[in-house]
Amino acid sequence: MSHLPRIGRRGLLLGLTALAATRQARLAVAAPPALAMPDDRRLVVVIQRGAMDGLAALAPYGDANYRSLRGPLALAEPGRENGLLDCGGFFGLAPELRNFHRFFQEGSLLPVHAIAGPYRNRSHFEAQDMLESGAPERLSSGWLNRALEGTPPVPKGAPERGLAVGNDLPLLMRGAQPVGMWAPPRPVRPPPELYARMADLLHADPLIGDAVREGLRARGFAADALRGEPPARSGFVSLATSAGRLLAAPQGPRVAALEIGGWDTHANQNYALGRALKQLDEGMAALRGQLGPAWRHTAVLVMTEFGRTARANGSLGTDHGTGGVAFLIGGAVQGGRVVADWPGLAEGQLFEKRDLAPTRDLRAIAKALLRDHLGLPEAAIATAFPGAEGVAAENGLIREG
Repeated sequence: MSHLPRIGRRGLLLGLTALAATRQARLAVAAPPALAMPDDRRLVVVIQRGAMDGLAALAPYGDANYRSLRGPLALAEPGRENGLLDCGGFFGLAPELRNFHRFFQEGSLLPVHAIAGPYRNRSHFEAQDMLESGAPERLSSGWLNRALEGTPPVPKGAPERGLAVGNDLPLLMRGAQPVGMWAPPRPVRPPPELYARMADLLHADPLIGDAVREGLRARGFAADALRGEPPARSGFVSLATSAGRLLAAPQGPRVAALEIGGWDTHANQNYALGRALKQLDEGMAALRGQLGPAWRHTAVLVMTEFGRTARANGSLGTDHGTGGVAFLIGGAVQGGRVVADWPGLAEGQLFEKRDLAPTRDLRAIAKALLRDHLGLPEAAIATAFPGAEGVAAENGLIREG
């Protein structure tokens, strides 16, 4: 175990308060105690593993080609039953994102549409590596860890800077900056969420569906679980709750990275994506609730490795694409608007005639957070994103003061 980061007493105590890391959700946190961040600000990065469909999460219902292009995946316009939640007359949030819409109305949600990383790669594994590396190639360290390398050294005897909760440390947080690891013990009995997932996948199988249903009934599972409904409290919501608690502590971390899976919606997308969006929405509300007054000094970046195809496939899902949407959330965010150089959805405007064309670089958003929110110097930002000198940090994303 010598390759794992050292864990001290403080790291263990922090870990015990964050036992909620489950299945597709993980958390890593870091605190550069020697850096006097302006207003004691917090930065949270949420990685959506699996490639979220940005055209569904934030639908451009005002585009003349939206409804014909999306076909069965097109969502009802704002004001109609289960319709989109309007964000200014052209874009609308998916109906599951009710807390996001509340954030938008109060000015603490800033969606950035038609965005992608510097790569054009539809492989989950390679794209996620490059998303976290901050470069159009896989590096051995992550951009967030490298950014924190530019902070003053930790004084001798100071507590550990960071803690990762889960079975792995995301590449985003790997590097020279010390980050501890702590994994909760595996329960002897599988968690209810795993059984619910089994029911969702197998209940209709003609060979074993009946046996799965009877087996779950014998173990006391309710009808909702047998229909594949998620548990009342998802792993991500619990994880976000723990993250908020840690970040709110006066001597706690100031930077956190969370992960949430479930975005690879090749089939039955409206149902599968709705579940994932609801977990994300409830998780961000839980994070805010735990942060309390610290929410005013918090910025959250929600990002995914790439978007999905503009058209539905034969399974009422979408395949791996290019342009998508990122979300900035928090009291420090200058929100209440959508940032987009909209490329359009006509066939000739699509990337390779199949994907939303990206018109913004995700690195410009991340650079702005490091510069304007954490107050990091240009040298630290350049270290975080090597070879990106031509990508300027976006202006006007963070509230002044």
